[in-house]
Order: sequence, then C-alpha cells, then structure tokens
Amino acid sequence: MSADDQAFLDVLSSLPSDIQRYSQEITDYIEKNTHGVADYIDKNVEKIADTIRDVLANSKFVPESLRPPPPPPPAIVAIPTSTLENVQNWISRHKILTGFIVLATGTAIYKTYRTQANLRKTRRAKRSRSGGRTEVVVLAGSPALHLTRALALDLERKGFVVFIVSNSPEDDILINNLSRSDIRPLAIDTSDPLSAGASIERFAHYLQTPQAAVPGAKRHHMSLRAVLLVPSLNYTTSPIATIPPSVFADLFNTHLLNPILTAQSFLPLLTARLSANDESPPKVLVFTPSIISSINPPFHAPEATVCAALSSFTEVLTAELRPLGIPVTHFQLGTFDFAGFSQAQLRHHHLQQQSGLRQGLLCASTGADTLTWPDSARHAYARNFETQCGSAISAGRIRGMRGAQLRDLHNAVFDVIDGSITSSTVRVGLGAGVYGFVGRWVPRSLVAWMMGIRKVDELKTWQYNTPRSAGSVDNDEEADGEKDRTSQDSFIAVEIEQHVADSHVWKEVSQGEGSLSPGLQDYSNRHYP
Repeated sequence: MSADDQAFLDVLSSLPSDIQRYSQEITDYIEKNTHGVADYIDKNVEKIADTIRDVLANSKFVPESLRPPPPPPPAIVAIPTSTLENVQNWISRHKILTGFIVLATGTAIYKTYRTQANLRKTRRAKRSRSGGRTEVVVLAGSPALHLTRALALDLERKGFVVFIVSNSPEDDILINNLSRSDIRPLAIDTSDPLSAGASIERFAHYLQTPQAAVPGAKRHHMSLRAVLLVPSLNYTTSPIATIPPSVFADLFNTHLLNPILTAQSFLPLLTARLSANDESPPKVLVFTPSIISSINPPFHAPEATVCAALSSFTEVLTAELRPLGIPVTHFQLGTFDFAGFSQAQLRHHHLQQQSGLRQGLLCASTGADTLTWPDSARHAYARNFETQCGSAISAGRIRGMRGAQLRDLHNAVFDVIDGSITSSTVRVGLGAGVYGFVGRWVPRSLVAWMMGIRKVDELKTWQYNTPRSAGSVDNDEEADGEKDRTSQDSFIAVEIEQHVADSHVWKEVSQGEGSLSPGLQDYSNRHYP
C-alpha cells in the first residue's frame, strides 16, 4: 500500500473522534446557554409572580377570598455569638443604665481608696530637733464635756500642747485629773475684757518665750496652731409656750454669748504675728450640733436658735478673717459613740442615763415632762410632743444605730489643723450629712409627718385664771399684780441642770462684770510653765 493510501486511511480513522469531540462541545454549549436562559426566565417569572401577588393582595376591588395569602417571613438564621459580643450588645441597648453603673462603681472605688489612705495616714505634730513639742492648740470648751476631754486627749497623744479654757477652780481640777503634763488650764474670764486681755497677753508671752523639752536641752519657740470652740451638748426640749423668758436669757448667755466673747478674746492673738518662724497662721475651728438645726423640728427652739446664730456668726467671722489669711472651719457634728471612751466615762454615762439624760450631742426628752405643763399647753402640744419623742428620728438620733466613732472626728480635726482639709464646712458624725440633705431638699411637712406630728383637731376654749367683771379695773396696781400672776401661770419651770457635766460648755460667772472669783483670780496671776 502506498503512502498516499495510508494517509487517507489515517484521516478516515480520526473522523469519529473529531465528530464526537465537536458534538460534545456543541452539546455543552447548548446546555450552558439553555440553563442560563432557564435561570433568567425562572428569576424573572418569580419576580413577576411576586409583583402580581402584591398587587392583588393590596387591591381593594379584589375580594378577600380571592386575595393571595401574604408571603411567609424570611427565615432567621441564628448565628452563635461570643460572650464579648453579648456584653457589647447589652451595653448598646442600655446606655443610661451602663453609665450609672460605671459612675457608681467608680465612686465606690474612689471612696474606698480615699478611706483606706486616710486610715493609713500618719498624724503627728511637729517637734523640735531635741524632741520637744512645738505646736499649741487651745480648746475653748468645758472640761466636763466628754467631747472636750476626748479632743484634748487625742491632740495631746498626737504631739500637741493642749490648753483648755478654764473659768473656775473646779475646771482646773477636772483638767488636772486628766493626768497629762501637756494638757494645761488657761484661765480666761470672758465677762471682764480687761482680765481676758491680761490672760491673752500672758499666753502670748508664753508662746514667745523659748521653751526647753528637758532641763539643759536646746530651747525652741512654741507656735499656736488652732483655736477650737467646742459647743454645749444639751438643750431644753419643750414647746416655746412653756419655756420661761429667763430660760431663754440664760441659754443665750451661756450657749451663744460666751462662745462669741471667747472668740473675740482670741482675735488679737490670732491676727498678730508672734514669731518669724511661724510657717502658717493659726486656724479657727467652730463646732456646732447640726442635726436639729438642719431640719428645725418642733419643740427644739432653743437649740435651733442657738445653732443658727452660731452658724451665722461663723460665716461672718470667716468673711472677716479670710483677707488676713486665717482659715475658719465650721464643724457640723452628728452623734458619736462615747461608750468606749474610758471606764470612768462609762460609769458617768450610766449615772446620766439613770438621771434621764442621753449621752451624745443631743438629749432626749420623755413624755413625763408633759405632766408639769399647764392644761392649755398640754392640750395643744402634748400628743405631738410625746409622739415626736418616740419617733425613729427624734432628738437627732436614728433608732437602733450607734453614733459614729470618735476616730472620725479626731482625724478630721487633725487634717484641718495640718491643712489636708481646706473646706470651710466639715460634716462628721452619724446623721450629719443625712440630716443636712433632708433639711435642704425634703419638704418640711414631710419631715414633720415622719416625726409623728399631726394636726390638732380641736383647741381648748380660752379661760381666764380669775373671774372678771364687765367694768374696767380701777386700781392700776391690782391690775399689774393680776397680770404678773397670769404670766407666771402661763409658763412652767424648766430646770437647768447646773451640776450635770454636759449641761453647758461655758459657765456664767456670777461675781459680776469686772471681777473674778477668788480661785480664778489666784490662778490667773500664775505664770505659765
């Protein structure tokens, strides 16, 4: 077979495979285009069907029975999320609540940190190189008060030389009974300006005279760091109508006038530069009970009036001393727990409870006081008075809760003296902040209702103490005597506990203006060590 024949045969043998390949390609091309056209047709047909269905469903002319049902909602595919994503989603849905939680948590952490740092702080007064005490504080308060003794002992323990204002030899005995060589009496008679000025001059001479810690040691100057005005703790609790004018006069003299005169006596010393080594001017600390004066409840007129007057006096004193660079701090006190002060204080506290007094910054009255009231006053005030005495927030106390620790007051006083606290008002003690908030924002009617004050439905009919005729009184002296008797029968005798330790901070001098008692005159002539 020739070569041409063989080539022809090869061509013929390759034709079936080429035909099969070409036919497969044609088939694939047809199928591909056919599927694309079918998918396009299916897609458009489905859209057309949906459009027709929507038109028919929304057409009002088509009856309800012929309208196609609405298409089913698309299926929701649940995708699992992580914990972080869940937290982020919750925060995005509760933004206000999240902000409140963050603010409360941050405040709590900050307060806790400050409290722990405040407790760990070392509080000690400065000393000289020889170890002697160089800083002096003056306590203007009765040494019979627990608060005065507690402050004096704490300040002495922290390295201060403490002087307590003494008005009588009995006060000297109480101060010496503390058995502390650096707690000393300071005799000042505020009723006699000349005598008070002489006492202040002797005290200034003591501060300017170099002192030695021990004999032979290097001498150093003393510096006055602070003057503390400590308040009285007990006030008369009774309706205004039953308090005689003499009680108001005595109360204002012992609780208001004496603190003002004491501060006035120290002003020349505070505004003078005693030594070139004084790094900072002395500070003035005024203490007042704040619970009753914050809410001004019924039957507490003496305390509310005195505390409000002292607060106003402190504001004026602050404004006058601010240009001189002398800071004045007003301590608004709550209640404190004196139970662990000492065994002697515990015995004294037990005697006070037996005599009807409550230890703390306020005294609680009992319903038995109403038995001595006149009939008209008892009818008008007795029920509300007894209800208030038994309420949970009466007399500035919170039933079932003990007072704050004295350590809080001691730390706050030291921080003000050393300059860590620069605020003009410091609230310390149980109830001081709460009652201050209640007094500012809570309506007075709601406070009175919470204390059990209710409206008196019927008042007693007016009755004359003696029968009167229709004519006028001829004798003027007889009319004056009748008026005096009527005035005396309108009040009750509110006894002032002169011999109770916590009755007053400052005792009134009965020797008359310009004279000193013999014991005080002898002490005022002595020189300071």
